[in-house]
Amino acid sequence: MIIWLIGLSGAGKTTIGTRLAARLRADLPNLVYLDGDLLREVWGGVSHDVAGREVNAERLSKLCLMLDRQDIHVVAAVLSIFPHWQQWNRRQLSHYFEVFLDVPMEIVVARDTKGLYRSAIDGEISDVVGVDIPFPEPAAPDLVLDSSGRGGTPDDLVERIVAALPLPVAR
Repeated sequence: MIIWLIGLSGAGKTTIGTRLAARLRADLPNLVYLDGDLLREVWGGVSHDVAGREVNAERLSKLCLMLDRQDIHVVAAVLSIFPHWQQWNRRQLSHYFEVFLDVPMEIVVARDTKGLYRSAIDGEISDVVGVDIPFPEPAAPDLVLDSSGRGGTPDDLVERIVAALPLPVAR
């Protein structure tokens, strides 16, 4: 199964993704955690403009397919701004479960864990999703969670994901 966590920068993808992977590993030892930002560093040379983000999206989806074909489960934390790659994942991956971490823009701007939003709003940087690159909300996620803090703690959200998964895991 590929569990695809989608959300803006600051939505909690990394926090929830790492906790979800740790929670599932007891029952699914053949599970890996992939983070779009970390893979960008591994692959190197991928820009943050739309074209670079497209390259990163394709690489991540195809890496998930390779792992899926080897019966390796994946928790992937990705910005995922390309609906056509989300559709590709649904068609190509044997078990694809998409979770949208929905947080209002004003909350991720207030969190601004990486300083991206302030820098983009101040005109110091460009190519920031949600500021000068649109963030299309996923069309058909399997689960939508409010990760603004009003929907529960990160651990609460992890348990809601686990409860919604179609695979039998420890619940």
